Amino acid sequence: MKRLAILVASLMFLASPAMAISEFGKQWKNEYLGGEDVDEDFKTAGRKAGCYVCHVKGEDKKKVRNEYGNAVHKYLKAEDFPKDYVKENPEEAKEKILEGFKKAGEHESADGKKFADKIENNELPATDAGLE
Repeated sequence: MKRLAILVASLMFLASPAMAISEFGKQWKNEYLGGEDVDEDFKTAGRKAGCYVCHVKGEDKKKVRNEYGNAVHKYLKAEDFPKDYVKENPEEAKEKILEGFKKAGEHESADGKKFADKIENNELPATDAGLE
């Protein structure tokens, strides 16, 4: 019984960062892929990219981020958005997450364009996501 309790506690601890990461993805999709005025091809590309908007395809998602993911990570840390916080304060969490995206958007991609400009022009932000 004691082992089961330890296992359950361990899984709950590990699930919290994943919850935050999924919340980041959810908010990114709502902000940049939601709405009727968003280009359909960009919506499709963004949904297909999924986690690789911030991570590198074929690499360990827990360790490797692409250039956009590194910019986002400067402002958003999974440990700052525990599951309970997001659940109890959804609007506040959303506001903080969107602010992090906005700040990350001001950083430049390797191609010299700001991430926000690329997204506004219906381009996925990172050049090094391994999607091509």
